[in-house]
Amino acid sequence: MELLIAADYRGFELKKKILVFLKKEGYEPTDLGCYDGKENDYNDSAVIVARAVRRNLEARGILICDSAHGMSIQANRFKGIRACNCDSVESAKMAREHDNANILCLSAHFVDEEKAKKIITTFLTTKFEPLERRLRRVNRLDEREDYDL
Repeated sequence: MELLIAADYRGFELKKKILVFLKKEGYEPTDLGCYDGKENDYNDSAVIVARAVRRNLEARGILICDSAHGMSIQANRFKGIRACNCDSVESAKMAREHDNANILCLSAHFVDEEKAKKIITTFLTTKFEPLERRLRRVNRLDEREDYDL
């Protein structure tokens, strides 16, 4: 599985630790930035990973910023991307099983290293359960409708 990871400056330190963990677990993650921990916009990291996952829909992405909210919002603007902000093992499991999430967003503020490892392991090892209702719902995520509100 192609695994892509990026962070903004607030997620930089956690990303470094996660990269070491992933390599020890046998993964070969591609680090897409940031590389120095200097201030940068979370948008840039989210766009890079979302575009890379779109090129290979079998890939998985991991994004890390302070709250994980901005990363999730930015990544989900891309068709085919299902980015979920997960702060527990249970939420990561459901993101994969129910929503076929392909990008995990982590908060460096609310999730410590040990919890992040457990969440990531769950995210990477849990399979989507393609029940008819779940397939229907996931497929609807990429519908485009203009609402006149």
